[in-house]
Amino acid sequence: MNMTKRTIVALPGDGIGRHVLEECIRVLDKAGFDASYVEGDIGWEFWKSEGNPLPDRTIELLEKHKIGLFGAITSKPKDAAFAELDPGLKEKGLVYSSPIVGLRQHFNLDVCIRPCKTYTGNPLNFIRRGAGDSIEEPEVDVAIFRQNTEGLYGGVEWSNPPDIVYNGLATHPKFKKNFGTVPREELSISTRIFTKKATERILRAAFAHAVKFGYKSVTVCEKPNVIRETSGMMYKMAQEIQAADFPGIELWNTNIDAQMMWLTKNPETYGVIVAGNMFGDIVSDGFAGLIGGLGFACSANLGEEVSVFEPTHGSAPKYADYSESIVNPIAMVESACMMLDHIGEAEISGRIRSAIAQVIMEGKVRTYDMMKMTGRADVIKNGAASTRQMAEAIIAKL
Repeated sequence: MNMTKRTIVALPGDGIGRHVLEECIRVLDKAGFDASYVEGDIGWEFWKSEGNPLPDRTIELLEKHKIGLFGAITSKPKDAAFAELDPGLKEKGLVYSSPIVGLRQHFNLDVCIRPCKTYTGNPLNFIRRGAGDSIEEPEVDVAIFRQNTEGLYGGVEWSNPPDIVYNGLATHPKFKKNFGTVPREELSISTRIFTKKATERILRAAFAHAVKFGYKSVTVCEKPNVIRETSGMMYKMAQEIQAADFPGIELWNTNIDAQMMWLTKNPETYGVIVAGNMFGDIVSDGFAGLIGGLGFACSANLGEEVSVFEPTHGSAPKYADYSESIVNPIAMVESACMMLDHIGEAEISGRIRSAIAQVIMEGKVRTYDMMKMTGRADVIKNGAASTRQMAEAIIAKL
């Protein structure tokens, strides 16, 4: 075990983020992870009061300590965000942008890993009808590799595009044919930019993960039959990388729309899936639904120096002010396990995952989502475990 004491930047964020992060740190402490935590300011309150949801002081903390553990974030559309800005800041031309996207781009956290793995005994696991009216519960074990900094989330967008952009686009015959008569002020344009360097990095990370953990296949999940330049480039590069360096791993190719249709047909046949930013976001949420939903969906955002680990659920502000938190903390705890693996503390992460598995298999402690309840303040009174009670159950199994 690595005995060096680490400092982790704790980023509670908004809404339920603070609740799940607090319980997660309790689990880490009880599991014997020797670390100190420094809190970083991030999220909606800092947007409203400072006009910046990702203050420079938080960037500096991550630059110093390299590892972040992140709760959840609130993001709202442009007009709603502007309406909540402090009146004294409204004349400064500020525009809200997601701080987690900002973190990914500032630190080039370009490799996002979202594992989706079935826990035996989880009442939310996907089931399907099999032969002879039998009921099957396929075991899902998929790792989605999502390119995290480019594509549709790259932020290169315009409404009423300026001359230089409009004139550049007008050189393309399809733009001229389909949009040439549209008034400029009626156009909104978002770009989908892939670079070879970032695409190669996410592909190699996906293949290396398949080799390390014994997956037989890597599936490129894009849309190369329509989005020929970007999706086409990713699949062509995957073919070259597989042939040259990973011949023992099968390379599969699926279109994102077909993949979502097939999701419930044969999810157990997929191993590692790799995609660009938007399609990776979509397919990872789809697979998360098969293993219990966002309460079980963890992720890692990996850069060459800095890495941030987070559940993929949102801030759920409607639950944030309940007198006792009701949300499932397992996705947050699983994200911390990914952090432990990343920094060489696999023994501790293994024990925590084993404890989670025991709690789920035993079935005595279940949060409201696991009991298929609607999330309301009275679910604990009706038998659901609180966020803290679930954390306590995991700690007890350690």
